[in-house]
Amino acid sequence: MSKKYEGLARIIIQNVGGKSNIAGLTHCITRLRFKLKDESKANTDMLKETDGIVTVIQSGGQYMVVIGNHVPDVYETVISVGHLESIAAAPSGGDEDEDDGPKEKLNIFNAFVSIVTGTFQPFLGVLCACGIIKGFLSLFVAMGILNGAGGTYNILYSLGDAAFYFLPVVLGFTAAKRFKLPEMEGIIIGCTLVYPYVLGGGDRDISNLFGIPVSMPPSGNYTSSVLPILCAVAFAAFLEKKIKKFVPDTIKLFAVPLITCLVTVCLTFWVIGPVTTIVSSALGAVFNGIASFSPIVLGLAVGAFWMVLVMFGLHWALIPLALNDMMTQGSSTMLVGYFGHSFVLVGSVAAIMLKSKDKKIKSLCPPALISAIAGVTEPSIYGLLLPKKFPFMRACMISSVAGAALMLSGMRQYINAGMGVFGYTAYIDPTTNNISGMISSIIISAVCVVAGFVVEMIFYKDTAKKAATPAASAATDAGAKAGGSVAAPITGEVKPLSEVADEAFSSEALGKGLAIVPAEGKVYAPIDGTVTTFFPTGHAIGMTSDNGMEVLIHVGMDTVQLDGKGFTPKVKQDAKVKKGDLLLEFDIDVITKAGYSIITPMIITNTDDYADVIPTDAKNVNHGDNALTVM
Repeated sequence: MSKKYEGLARIIIQNVGGKSNIAGLTHCITRLRFKLKDESKANTDMLKETDGIVTVIQSGGQYMVVIGNHVPDVYETVISVGHLESIAAAPSGGDEDEDDGPKEKLNIFNAFVSIVTGTFQPFLGVLCACGIIKGFLSLFVAMGILNGAGGTYNILYSLGDAAFYFLPVVLGFTAAKRFKLPEMEGIIIGCTLVYPYVLGGGDRDISNLFGIPVSMPPSGNYTSSVLPILCAVAFAAFLEKKIKKFVPDTIKLFAVPLITCLVTVCLTFWVIGPVTTIVSSALGAVFNGIASFSPIVLGLAVGAFWMVLVMFGLHWALIPLALNDMMTQGSSTMLVGYFGHSFVLVGSVAAIMLKSKDKKIKSLCPPALISAIAGVTEPSIYGLLLPKKFPFMRACMISSVAGAALMLSGMRQYINAGMGVFGYTAYIDPTTNNISGMISSIIISAVCVVAGFVVEMIFYKDTAKKAATPAASAATDAGAKAGGSVAAPITGEVKPLSEVADEAFSSEALGKGLAIVPAEGKVYAPIDGTVTTFFPTGHAIGMTSDNGMEVLIHVGMDTVQLDGKGFTPKVKQDAKVKKGDLLLEFDIDVITKAGYSIITPMIITNTDDYADVIPTDAKNVNHGDNALTVM
């Protein structure tokens, strides 16, 4: 966990409705993707105004908090701070009877997008990496650097092509996690689709299954296919949920996967495979038909709306269709028109960085620029262009023209390579090693950079600063009231919680704060508020401030064992007290002679409700001195 992002993580958890409202959490390249039980509980406006958050997007049944390239660090911190390990790494294949709260009803399109994002995100980086390897191998062969029949080429090509060839196996795993089917069952179903016996050729008969004819795809096999395995695993998850109720527990271990896998594989070869092949071929034919009728129209549309699709995460709906084209036909034009958009943003951001006088905007530009060069566009879109509207609209128009130019050049995408500058090799024809498509992509991307730069140098203007609205001021006031300072309840030496010999305190699992080694046996109220808990043994006091802050003072370690000996309470539970009122007297000698430590933690037990809890850096304090600052 990165300490750098603790405050941001707490703000995020608090404003998505708290830990209890989080049903699931993943992340992609730039976004935290929450599955919330009730999105109405999220404070979206507050999140959008928080430094460190680019924006918030709600789409496809997901609540997406856009962070930027450092999202993995923020993700790990959110998991650690919120103790969300069980949610983030929830075991698959468990009973589906668990109630995670109200389920959002999605329309067909949003459900499809949700499925695709859930299955492709976990290995999208690896898929791009393998595509880059294949692209550079084609480039090196075309340049005469590598022998296309040599050992180096063959071994590295195996690495680059493995993710695509065995795509049903990989998707079998990720789809199983998405549909809550045991992952091994998803893998086995995927393996069956690419097993040598069913690849066609040779003397192996795969024309029928139990006498029922089997119809294979036009390619003769299911290697590199997408929709068949997704639908097969979805069916398997549905079937397993049903049969679990009827299989006796004594044989459930092997009987459930036996029935699930056998029935699913049979139906996949009989029905699911042929039907999804027809559907995917039809969808591909529609886009290819548009490209054949008018490449300009397809390029204009994809180029113009790609950034809008990215904003809402809807670009995922096109990616598997393009992949299917590449795997079944060898190439695709479906996504060619999108390629210029990241380079348009490179030019636009560079111009904004030069023209803007706003320090915050200028500070956002360098990381957004680097990200856009690599093809990661969300920081540029959400952080710089979209908030000002007109730069975003201008970028979309330039991207649209670039899309038309890309299509007119006759470019085709042969592999799913990387994004931005890492995507050039996607346009090398691996069958002929023709690099003309890559050259065209380089030229057009350079023109995009120049166009984006020139347009923003001409038209960009900083937005005039607006006075804070009453609502914003109220929000600020509310945030200030929720925090505040907490006084030292005891005079003594300050210690970090990490030095407390109790894991519950030292790990900060109970909350953040500090510890004090007492110099005298008196505990004073650290805040104005109510004594909500006063243990009968006198060793622990819980208080709640007038604005909802919860403070716990625990005198000594394991001192509950003294059963009240040496402790003299001065107030009763539910008493209203003022900061500095005497709450408790305790006998240090009695505690130490009994063999117990007198180190006394003071923690904020509802730490997750605040941005941060900052202990004093003083080595010693007197009671009444400032000890904690709660943000």
